[in-house]
Amino acid sequence: MTEPTAIRRYRPEDRPALDDICVRTAHHGQDSRPHFADPGIFPVTFAAPYVHLEPDLAFVLDDGEGRAVGYILGAADTPRFAEAFRTTWLPLVADRYPEPPPPPRTPDEEMAHLLHHPERMVVPAVAAYPAHLHIDLLPALQGRGWGRRLMRTFLAALQDKGVPAVHLAMATANTRARAFYDRMGFHEIDVPGDGSVTYLGRTTKELDRL
Repeated sequence: MTEPTAIRRYRPEDRPALDDICVRTAHHGQDSRPHFADPGIFPVTFAAPYVHLEPDLAFVLDDGEGRAVGYILGAADTPRFAEAFRTTWLPLVADRYPEPPPPPRTPDEEMAHLLHHPERMVVPAVAAYPAHLHIDLLPALQGRGWGRRLMRTFLAALQDKGVPAVHLAMATANTRARAFYDRMGFHEIDVPGDGSVTYLGRTTKELDRL
């Protein structure tokens, strides 16, 4: 893989690469394909709706030949995004991934359940952190400073929009990702739950420390 040259705004032709990155990093930071019958559910839930609904907050790491090898995506206003997800995005994909009968019985059904319940994003305990984000890099690009640069780019875009703070939800088991977010200045937010998901947040200020 060539050395990436730039972080740039998402372009529609990046969509296949974003889907691929999402699939290859979706299982606790590792490839989801061995664990799911149809891992395409991941980009449909965690990547594509963002570039469709809020493309101005979608940035990619370019490999120098025009191909995206990493991305950071998000929403400035989580409740508003969850509403748009249900009314605008879900009708586009529900036929491909129908809602399973409760309770979910397989990993694929668990993901389809998340797709069909975007209101899960609206968590009262993180109301002071109105934006949220997703960041993923192909494994070969991790640990080389590109995640930090993507984060700085995204936080600066939020700051330009007047958004004071951002949160994310991550699998608690993904300890490598947690170490990265700690270095990025995120702190844990106390959210009731079973402990499988951790919520982190930070302000959009003090970007010079990244």
